[in-house]
Amino acid sequence: MKCDLCKEGEMKPGTQTVTLERGRTIVVIRDVPGEVCDRCDNAYFSAEVVATNLAMLDEAVKRGAEIEISRFRVKAVA
Repeated sequence: MKCDLCKEGEMKPGTQTVTLERGRTIVVIRDVPGEVCDRCDNAYFSAEVVATNLAMLDEAVKRGAEIEISRFRVKAVA
């Protein structure tokens, strides 16, 4: 599939680093899985991955973290 942003690259499975900010908290999440353009590095993530990223941000905010760097992790199913 062609990249919607650059119109030249191909979207392929890969990982990206995502930075999220809420209030005074900044969270950097490494190795987030998604579809990444092989030309411009634009990335798309599934709704499940986005929900996991937001949950990680929520946890950091609750802990009062100012800056946190983590690797992407899938939530354990209870």
